[in-house]
Amino acid sequence: MPQEVSVSYHAIKSKVYRLIDALVAGEKTEAEVQESICRWWSLIHPADRPIAQKYLLTVLGRSVSALDAIEGGLTSSNSCAASYAPLPSERMKVMERFVKEAAVRPVV
Repeated sequence: MPQEVSVSYHAIKSKVYRLIDALVAGEKTEAEVQESICRWWSLIHPADRPIAQKYLLTVLGRSVSALDAIEGGLTSSNSCAASYAPLPSERMKVMERFVKEAAVRPVV
């Protein structure tokens, strides 16, 4: 019997933030995070994927906005030197593409 996965906004936000925390803490690599999100997505029932996609893109969009705000704060602060690489907003586009492609892929 397949495992049932919650697609509530809170459950998806929790999943995303746990993966981010694991990456930041060094507990997972980017490849492991990608593998984890692929496994998680495959557990979501196809009928639930449109709402899961909506919530996932909302969480990712708000996360990117938060990171942009942090970057803007560092850039505008006189005491912070811009000695860091700008955050890649291209990653959000990649994630959107992944979710859209996964929505049309048949479940194996």
